[in-house]
Amino acid sequence: MKKTLFIVLYFINTLMFAQQLSNEKRSVSYSSPKLQEQGHQSVQIETDRIFDKLINTRRRFHEHPELAGQEVQTQKIIRQYLLDLGLEVETDIYGYGVVGILKGAEKGRTIAWRADMDALQSSYPDPETFKSKVKDVQHGCGHDIHMTIGLGIAEILAKNKKRLKGTVYFIFQPEEETFKGAKEMLNNGLLSKIHPDEIYGLHVTPLPVGQIMVKPNEMFAYQKKIRIQLKNELSKEKINELTAKLKNSLSRIKAGTKPWEIQNIVDPAIGLTNPETIFKDYLFVDGNFTTYSKNDELSLEAYLYETSSANLDKIIPEVKKMIINNGYKDQLISVSFIQENPTIINNENLTKTAAGILRNIYGKNAVTADYGQIPFFNDDFSYFQQKIPGVYFFLGGSNFEKGIIAMNHSPNFQVDEESIRTGVGCFSSLIMERLKN
Repeated sequence: MKKTLFIVLYFINTLMFAQQLSNEKRSVSYSSPKLQEQGHQSVQIETDRIFDKLINTRRRFHEHPELAGQEVQTQKIIRQYLLDLGLEVETDIYGYGVVGILKGAEKGRTIAWRADMDALQSSYPDPETFKSKVKDVQHGCGHDIHMTIGLGIAEILAKNKKRLKGTVYFIFQPEEETFKGAKEMLNNGLLSKIHPDEIYGLHVTPLPVGQIMVKPNEMFAYQKKIRIQLKNELSKEKINELTAKLKNSLSRIKAGTKPWEIQNIVDPAIGLTNPETIFKDYLFVDGNFTTYSKNDELSLEAYLYETSSANLDKIIPEVKKMIINNGYKDQLISVSFIQENPTIINNENLTKTAAGILRNIYGKNAVTADYGQIPFFNDDFSYFQQKIPGVYFFLGGSNFEKGIIAMNHSPNFQVDEESIRTGVGCFSSLIMERLKN
């Protein structure tokens, strides 16, 4: 999961909404009558039975994190775990990636589950008792949780192999933090070895533990880095004046709100769970424009976050017009996007189907509707979605009563390990149901 170079605020400065969240009930109901049907009660029993094993595995990942492109020991742990389950295992796709292949008793639909593997370069405080043993490297984004959930799903489905109709591919992907791994796995022939009809994945978020959230289409805002090149004839005062005007002109936000304050995503009054969320319709410049000069050219650069794909093509013409209208037509050389990654776009029909299955089995509160798009972050799972219909879920990892706040890429990032139980149980059930149809 990505963010800009600007540090995301970690400390939640409003205790009111944190208390509201801490009082919320667990989203998934394990007493649903549907658990009695079609083997889903056994999924929960089996998940509970292997839970301690999964916790130990997660803590092993957490204590021994590895950066993108260096996931050597991580690969070995995953490979052996999958082999012990009886899966076919491929490790020669790209980098230190692993693909586990579970074939059911009969032919049928093919489904992929993806989990990312790499850790972060970070010297932030780690509040866990099982701290990272690698200096300045941490699983500060939750990929240790993601891998563990993927292995747990593989174990549950392997135990039910004789009842499965179809094939499940478990893609453990390296180098997500550099936004490289998914693209390179595809470029190196992943889809010539496996042929999934659909693909799923998740990411831990600061939402309350046990809360699953999803929406069709974009889950994150579109991130673009814009560069404006001018003749190097402007004074510092004129540059500051122009960049301030550009920032104000480009901003489209709800009056009185600050969508760039990322901690607001969990606020029930304005966050993602509210139909009137401030994260629904916006465009803003992240921070101030960076300026630098080289020879006779002046460059102004900034990251933009836009929720609507329909507005993306309007940004550059708007910037050019604004510069010209402010008297800098003769100084303007060019305006361009110099960096842009694809964003997560959930398949609309598959998202509705998957959410419906989870609610049918685990109750109407099993999946919470997401009404917005998160800025700053993204995920290269989007490259898989360009080739395969897919759904990417958010999974809550915070427990405010215990002081656990799963704010990714931040100091004291911590995840309530109960999220593993939710992820393994619910998504094992989802895949089992999809293989029946």
